[in-house]
Amino acid sequence: MACEYSLKLLVIGIVQGVGFRPFIYRAASRAGVRGYVRNLGGSEVEVLIQGNVENVHKFLHLLASEMPPPARIEEISGEETCIDHLSEFKILPSLTGMGRRSMIPPDIGICEDCLREVLEPGSRWHGYPFNSCAWCGPRFSMMYGVPYDRANTSMRDFPLCEDCKQEYSDPENIRRFHAQGISCPNCGPKVWLTDSKGLKIQTKNPIATASQLIDEGYIVGVKGLGGFHIAALATDEAVVAKLRDRKNRPSKPFALMALDIRIVEKIAYLDDVSRRLLTSPEKPIVLLKARDKHLASLVAPGLDVIGVMLPYTALHYLLLKSTKDKFLIMTSGNKRGKPMCIDEECAFRELSSFVDFFLLHNRRIVNRVDDSVVRLTEGSPVFLRRSRGYAPMWIRVPLVFKKPVIAFGADFQSAGAVAFEDKVVLTQYIGDLDDYDILTDLERYLEFFVKVYRINPSNALLVVDKHPRYTSRLAGVMWSRKYGAEVIDVQHHHAHAASVLADRGVEPGETRAVITIDGAGYGVDGAIWGGEVLEACYSSFRRIGHLTYQPMPGGDAAARNPVRMLIGVLSRFLSEDEVVNLLKKRNLIDKLKHGEREARVSYRIARKSVLTSSTGRVLDAASALLNVCYARTYEGEP
Repeated sequence: MACEYSLKLLVIGIVQGVGFRPFIYRAASRAGVRGYVRNLGGSEVEVLIQGNVENVHKFLHLLASEMPPPARIEEISGEETCIDHLSEFKILPSLTGMGRRSMIPPDIGICEDCLREVLEPGSRWHGYPFNSCAWCGPRFSMMYGVPYDRANTSMRDFPLCEDCKQEYSDPENIRRFHAQGISCPNCGPKVWLTDSKGLKIQTKNPIATASQLIDEGYIVGVKGLGGFHIAALATDEAVVAKLRDRKNRPSKPFALMALDIRIVEKIAYLDDVSRRLLTSPEKPIVLLKARDKHLASLVAPGLDVIGVMLPYTALHYLLLKSTKDKFLIMTSGNKRGKPMCIDEECAFRELSSFVDFFLLHNRRIVNRVDDSVVRLTEGSPVFLRRSRGYAPMWIRVPLVFKKPVIAFGADFQSAGAVAFEDKVVLTQYIGDLDDYDILTDLERYLEFFVKVYRINPSNALLVVDKHPRYTSRLAGVMWSRKYGAEVIDVQHHHAHAASVLADRGVEPGETRAVITIDGAGYGVDGAIWGGEVLEACYSSFRRIGHLTYQPMPGGDAAARNPVRMLIGVLSRFLSEDEVVNLLKKRNLIDKLKHGEREARVSYRIARKSVLTSSTGRVLDAASALLNVCYARTYEGEP
């Protein structure tokens, strides 16, 4: 038989876990072409189409114009070929160990169609907290590896029932045909309620009962999509005070979750940009100016902004829907300095002293994913934490890496990354690396990306921070010894500058003046930098200005205690007695644990202390002098 004209396409982007293959199947049927579509092992999709030129062009038009909402094509390449006549178009089983590199799908907030099914009394998903489809639901948080097939996710623990199988196999079912994460009350995960020790509470509706308990002032741990939350009333001062006491969290603001935009407008001011962010499929926490009423003052003490998100799973929506306020504190379920819990063992061990009850389910969380946090600056969104909904999508940069890069980040508010071609793939938010479990997370996710994107660590460039005591640096050095790979260190603020250059699309070799201000970064002169003006390109920099160096009495102790930092600044201008008298006049002596003695010792050691040009430390000193803040209990505290 003579071969027929065919076109083979390789599609790279967000094309797995978003209903892309079923979309290709329907487009092929409409266009009258034959062939196949299949996932490749690198998380990209291969398409073969066969037919006359007119039908092939029709297919390509449908491909370009009618993609499902979450899908995104980054690259597409094609080659003409000639193969034997095919009789139909098929979705073929996924391949492993083939293909190039494509995006790992991020978790997607519940879509309007799935939520409507949950709320409709006649729907077979009525009240079902795990409803999802090809366009929404968990992705990265439940993935063991690629390709994105049910067998490679924690949904493999839940075989499809006959009804779900029928929908999965029906090409006309746009949202569930070959959707890997679908389920229903008959075959999907289950939810239950326990006390703080794990003793099961007998109730027909665990979610509604949990809502009732929250309304009564109890604190409930909720197993969600990428980890545990702690849910509590945001309008009751006593409840919020109790939560702060239990979590040993005196000042750091709590995030809120509100049922819908209408409820958000009761507690915060919205503009068009923040409204779009809140309702986007990513559903981040958005920082908003708070209204004066409704909230307990301890939710965000001393601040006029609050962090708010909308429900991104049916479970969260149903929980909020049954509460009296329709909004709750929804803060990460973790001990201070520890990673967020993702399983019951961790929750019972680390959260039982915080909560009175647990709302649990039996879908395993494979990858820990915190909520993303965004603030608006002059009308544009800026990430404070890039995680759920966005990670691990890659970012294109205006340069091409000559060899793969594995970057270990810094030690605080950390994330790692891998880079190849013109792409950077950031991990989700990891946390502060002074805890072993968090360091283990960083290495685990870097290993996951190395495997998915087929990076040979031995041939990669390992990049670490220049700080000699950073745990992330030690991790990178250990990887270098393990794999025999080259490792380089990068000055902290040069890294900041390079990220700004990439964000602004600056070409390699071009130089810009960049201002980098933060809390701390190890300088090339051994001082702690943080208020820098750099002349920088991607490969080098020159320091052309900085804030005046100030002594930090006690080093890190001054970073935690703004009054100590104030003593360091004043020691350059005033005598010891003058500093002590000023502190007394400003009622600051009693803000030091050991009073006047500590003040005098801090003054005497100031001249021998480490020096810093940090903007954050200067602002700490100013905040103490102005009686705004005397102890820094969290990063960025006023």
